Amino acid sequence: MRVQYLFSSRRTRRIAKIRKQRQKYPDISHKIVAVSDIILEVLDARFIKETRNIELETEIKKQKKKLIYVLNKSDLVKIKKVPKNFTSYVFISCELRKGIKELRDLIKMESKKVEKKVNKIIKGDKIKDSEDNKIVVGIIGYPNTGKSSLINLLVGKNVAGTAAEAGFTKNIQKLRLTNDIVLLDSPGVIPEKEYSGVNREKIAVHAIAGGRSYSQVKDPDQVIASITLEYPNVLEKYYNIDAKGNSEFLVNELGKQKGYLKKGGEVDEDKVSRLILKEWQEGKIKI
Repeated sequence: MRVQYLFSSRRTRRIAKIRKQRQKYPDISHKIVAVSDIILEVLDARFIKETRNIELETEIKKQKKKLIYVLNKSDLVKIKKVPKNFTSYVFISCELRKGIKELRDLIKMESKKVEKKVNKIIKGDKIKDSEDNKIVVGIIGYPNTGKSSLINLLVGKNVAGTAAEAGFTKNIQKLRLTNDIVLLDSPGVIPEKEYSGVNREKIAVHAIAGGRSYSQVKDPDQVIASITLEYPNVLEKYYNIDAKGNSEFLVNELGKQKGYLKKGGEVDEDKVSRLILKEWQEGKIKI
């Protein structure tokens, strides 16, 4: 009984810590907007609508800051489309290193238009006046849209940690782009109004767009069902399985092919679903 109590107690503390960290991230994002002269919102070119943070965009407009939309993973889309209200944007591919020079040039051009008064920087959790007069470019975006990879390409070296798993960046990183421009990276954030730990529809949307890691999703089979419904034949074509739109059949057939079986020969649907979602989030499956 005591072992069970200790396990339960540790789990409760861990969940409380995760929730505390999640609550902190939106605050950091708002601070990034407050101290930046220019903001880059990194979006997934496949899921532009799903990876926009309208809450922060509204805040940026209120503060009359320059917003540049950076549409990453453009190599994974056949037709490049943007919403009509996008006035300043660049299609890039961190994977293929395309569009980076165009974005860098746009940042430099917009930086020349900025009139600096008192520059603000973030130290710890506080905003303080800076002694220099550098242009601050803040980078925001959903988890797993490629912010850290973008920073590494912009500065020309590996200065920001990257990982395929969503939510890898935990703290603010201040990095130099030029002698006059600094970049502020921040943790990927799902807007508070859109976040849910129980709403399956919201969880599926975020998992499909990469905002929820394949390893963290509670019911990956539900996400696969949503992908099958939203993007007919895409998974079937990639895995060469004629499932006729039936996600359960697809998962079972793929499980048999991969040998992902439990004792008794039953397909391990959770393992298969996570494999599919992993390859989806890594961009191996194109839409």
